[in-house]
Amino acid sequence: MGSIPQTLPKDLKITIKSSSLVHPPPLTLERRSMFLSNIDQLFNLDAETVHFFSAIESFPHIAVCDAIKQALQQLLIPYDFLAGRLRPDPVKGWIEVDCNGAGAGFVIASSEMTLEEIGDLTYPNPAFKNFVPTRSLKGLEDWPLMAIQVTSFKCGGFAMGLSINHATFDGATVKTFLENLASLAATGTLSVHPCNDRHLLSARNPPRVTFPHPELTNNIDRTFDASINTPIEAKLFHLTPSDITLLKQKAGPAPTRFNAVTAHVWRCHAAAVTAATKTSTLLYMVDLRQRLRLPKSYAGCAVWVGYATATRDELLEGEFDRVVESVREGAERVTEGYVKSVVDALEIGKGEASMGGDLLVSSWWRLGFEMVEYPWGSPVYCCPIVDRKRGIVVFVPDVRGGSGGVNIYIALSAEEMGRFEKMFYEFLK
Repeated sequence: MGSIPQTLPKDLKITIKSSSLVHPPPLTLERRSMFLSNIDQLFNLDAETVHFFSAIESFPHIAVCDAIKQALQQLLIPYDFLAGRLRPDPVKGWIEVDCNGAGAGFVIASSEMTLEEIGDLTYPNPAFKNFVPTRSLKGLEDWPLMAIQVTSFKCGGFAMGLSINHATFDGATVKTFLENLASLAATGTLSVHPCNDRHLLSARNPPRVTFPHPELTNNIDRTFDASINTPIEAKLFHLTPSDITLLKQKAGPAPTRFNAVTAHVWRCHAAAVTAATKTSTLLYMVDLRQRLRLPKSYAGCAVWVGYATATRDELLEGEFDRVVESVREGAERVTEGYVKSVVDALEIGKGEASMGGDLLVSSWWRLGFEMVEYPWGSPVYCCPIVDRKRGIVVFVPDVRGGSGGVNIYIALSAEEMGRFEKMFYEFLK
């Protein structure tokens, strides 16, 4: 266990060599409008990741760029919507995708640094944003839904940065997309054919809200975007496999690693920020594919939040196994009927509601991006581009993803961070 120091470079000495749009192959474009589900609508924001690769002599930077660009062009046939643009739905007033072939972004860049000089890859350095394409947000029509940047390092290694509109993909879909990119670059064939039918998550007619949905809010102060006047700092905490085993032992019979770690972080967060009389609401993502019997290849946001609530006293003074059980119950609550109810609630809300709580856990721990095998090898590390935002905790994998440990990124005020850190370590003794 331990916190990871933040002695990381802020200037990555990057030069943009070229920037272009990649279009679907000629004669493959079928102009159409693509419906976005109510859950897709809720995730209309950029999701950015960076994937680091070591040097390989048989794949110099220009060869990698050519392979990725050619594979991307072919991917814009089964994923034609990625070359499209968002536009208002003329009937509902929400957004849809105009599959107009306007193109996905592709950027080639270089850095004067070596991969080693970039520093500790396990820390989500805010400067890593320079590895991701910067989009021009002049309007929906000029906003590419996807862009890739390939940045070469002086040592021969490189970074592949992706910026994807979350309304088009969730984490599992990104993994499938990357597997298809790698497969096309290697063999010219797809690994998995995506299912692009978002109507599988459409609202009922008429909509019927049959469950309470405390994870939805119209209160902007509970949307994780509310700003505070107190300066915040960010830290990365590491849990080793033995730390996780200890947490599981404290948690009672056979908890999952995710539930045990999430319960621990929730308690520490409550100790740091929650008033004694206040109830804390935890949110975390649950994959819906199996629960709703969706195709495994479903492309889109097939996720919803599990939630758990407890008072500060219940979290800090109650038994740890009960906290873990609350986390488990939050995921079990997300049944097929529950998801249909929340989709209908969003239909009735017409985009006014958003997710709201005190703590949102965004887990990149087990997505497996680092396991994708490209012709030039698997990444040495993959991580999201994260912002310092109170109320959001990010789980990121340990180096190379093989240790079984996890890194926990959190942003708090200095006073809150002190309380969080104190409890984080005390409970592991």
